[in-house]
Amino acid sequence: MALAQHHRRSLTVAAVLLVAGIGFAALRLVLREVHLSDVRKALAAIPDVRIAASLALTTASYLLLTGLDWVALRAIGRPLPWRVAAAGSFTSYTLSHNLGLSLITGGSARLRLYGAAGLAFGEIAQVAGICAIAFWAGVAGAAGIGLIIGDGIVLGPVTLSPVAAQGLGVLLLALLAVLPVLRLRGATTLGPARFGIALPSLRQMGALAGLSLADLTMASAALFVLVPGTAPGAFPGFVVAYAVAVVVALLLHVPGGLGVFETVVLATVPGDRPTLFAALLLYRLIYYLLPLLVAAIGIAASEGWRLRHPIRRGLSYVDRAGQLLAPSAVTVLVFVAGFVLLVSGALPGVKGRLTELTDLVPLPFIEGSHMAGSLIGTAMLLVAPALTARLRSGWAAARILLVGGAIFSLLKGLDYEEASLQLIVAGVLQYCKASFYREGGILTDRPRWPWLVAAAAALGLSIWAGFFAYKRTPYSDELWWRFALDANAPRFLRASFAAGVLLTAVSAWQLLTASRTRTMPDALPPEPVLAAALAHCPRTDAALAFTGDKSFIVSAAGDAFLMYRVQGRSWVVMGDPVGPAAAWSELVWSIRRACDARAGRLCFYQASERMLPLFVELGLQAIKYGEEAHVVLADFTTAGPRGKPLRHAVRRTEAAGGVFSVEPASAVPGLMAELGEVSAAWLAAKAGREKRFSLGAFDAAYLTRFPIALVRVEGRIVAFANIWVSGDGDEASVDLMRHHPDAPYGTMEMMLVRLIEWARSEGYDRFNLGMAPLSGMPSGRLAPVWARLGHALFANGERLYGFAGLRAFKAKFGPVWVSRYVATPTGAAMPRALIDLARLVSA
Repeated sequence: MALAQHHRRSLTVAAVLLVAGIGFAALRLVLREVHLSDVRKALAAIPDVRIAASLALTTASYLLLTGLDWVALRAIGRPLPWRVAAAGSFTSYTLSHNLGLSLITGGSARLRLYGAAGLAFGEIAQVAGICAIAFWAGVAGAAGIGLIIGDGIVLGPVTLSPVAAQGLGVLLLALLAVLPVLRLRGATTLGPARFGIALPSLRQMGALAGLSLADLTMASAALFVLVPGTAPGAFPGFVVAYAVAVVVALLLHVPGGLGVFETVVLATVPGDRPTLFAALLLYRLIYYLLPLLVAAIGIAASEGWRLRHPIRRGLSYVDRAGQLLAPSAVTVLVFVAGFVLLVSGALPGVKGRLTELTDLVPLPFIEGSHMAGSLIGTAMLLVAPALTARLRSGWAAARILLVGGAIFSLLKGLDYEEASLQLIVAGVLQYCKASFYREGGILTDRPRWPWLVAAAAALGLSIWAGFFAYKRTPYSDELWWRFALDANAPRFLRASFAAGVLLTAVSAWQLLTASRTRTMPDALPPEPVLAAALAHCPRTDAALAFTGDKSFIVSAAGDAFLMYRVQGRSWVVMGDPVGPAAAWSELVWSIRRACDARAGRLCFYQASERMLPLFVELGLQAIKYGEEAHVVLADFTTAGPRGKPLRHAVRRTEAAGGVFSVEPASAVPGLMAELGEVSAAWLAAKAGREKRFSLGAFDAAYLTRFPIALVRVEGRIVAFANIWVSGDGDEASVDLMRHHPDAPYGTMEMMLVRLIEWARSEGYDRFNLGMAPLSGMPSGRLAPVWARLGHALFANGERLYGFAGLRAFKAKFGPVWVSRYVATPTGAAMPRALIDLARLVSA
């Protein structure tokens, strides 16, 4: 079980690839008697009027889908203008239809679009849930009606009599009555009260059901009209087969249902196989790829227009969301352009065009152009992620590849259609030039597994298409060395082999040599900067600058700095900037620009309330992380009932021979051996390891900078803590607090009491006892989801960390509790940033 959890992502990818492979194997089996020439003839035989009808029905289907989002937004009480709902719906469905995994792909688009319109994560999830239920209701409703009105149903080897089909249809329609009945009985949510999906009103349910049913009818009709010779009376049975194919494709989670959808339709719909397969290919282009290209070009063009008219645009919801989606849209365009080149390289060229081409260029140019086209297509797949990261190098490389792809498309077979596509995408890319401003090389970051899987799948699909096209050509070793105008199969073999070698080599090189954004710490700021910054700092945790694991950004005046560390793609700033508050804005915007230039996620950890206005300016979401315990030294006392536990701990420790002292920093080097023994025993007892980012570690270079508090028993050190003091002289604190397992009971309380008294005698105003994580989180019904989760973890997570116990220990000293915050990007980047943050502070 543990092994499966550890490799869950790899197992999921392997499972999807396995299912996709089985689907294509089944498709090959279904098409074993079908040849490419038959499919080409069937494609040519489809009348233009049927293609136009399919385009119109596809348009109607996507327009109906926009209505689902429009109604769902009203159902949750957050109505938005139709154009915003339409943008969210169209972008979401085009992505989920083509890429699958609708919660991730379509959900991400909704999150960005509706998030820009001010909807919270939970509200967007509600919209997605309502639309998903409505979609499945439409599938069930269309299938149920088709079963009822059809004269029996034949789905390949399965035959349903009219009575059985009508009974099954009635059952499906009866299931759709469940939600209206729940609503009539007073239910307002589906699922747990706090996290359930809001149930629309009966009127809204009717609208959603009608829209979804009409959508599935239009979508299935868009395929039905592409099959010449089909009688209108066969449409009910066709709708049932279409619904079955949709369900199977969605349940198997194959991206876009590619191969699976086609296999189910071919296996369940009667008719001529080449004709039906030709219709499916054209339908895949019209209903899937064409809307995807329209959405991507529209988003990218909108972003380019916005950048050229910054005053007239950029304030609306759609403009802000388009700004977020534009890089992904351009990435999709380049990926599709590369995929088209790969598939084109796997299929035979048009004979008439090849003959015309030989009059213009010699055969070696044709052979070389064919190989170059496939290599360029593979390179586009590898460059695409750099566009998502807004890298200028990715933009420049993609532009060169697109122009080269257009040239070689013409030189390998006068394929002016795909050359036009390459040039259109290149034009869109040029129009959006200003969107790609980040520095960095294309392959300087580790590749992400979704891109590698997508690139491998695209190459695999092109190879499958080639073997389908040349199934009549018997394989022999001589094919690799045959060069002739009609030698299409040899060209396919050589091009596919070269593309596979390129993809494998680049991926392996990148995995072995590329590294994430630099995480090595920089040197400390110069001494004058440290002195000037620390002199104005009211917080003792500025001493974390000396732990040796952080990078720094220094103000232009040299009087302030902030410290940070990179974990994954997250840039985590520790605490507030150190130095005058007037320099804070300059510092946080400096790191914001540096982080953005490297496609990072900016986070702040344990920041104070003074940072909240800057978080608003930066567009970050502030989350209360916990509370810091500040002991007001003028008010501290161990007298009275409240101080009884502390008095008892002090007397008990001192009765056991415990003696407290504070040693200057100059004395620490001579104590390191004894301190090391205590630290090693403490770590062994805790079964833990050193943590650095938000705490100091046992390191001689670090500890010798600070005075140290000791507790000795019979001359032997049994406990210690290094002492931090703020530059402005107001705050004292401790960092490393460690004790030997055989130290007297109450040693740590005694040491803290004496330290607080020492700090008061030295003239400090407060003593900082440090953080109580997750303390003080709101838990009411109106509290944010993250706050309720934090409160639940604080109340019930004692075994994991001891949250409540730590707060209770610090509460003995009568502190004032001061809130501390974590700030992260909003939207889908927030969970990833929090994961990186957790890894960093626990490392």
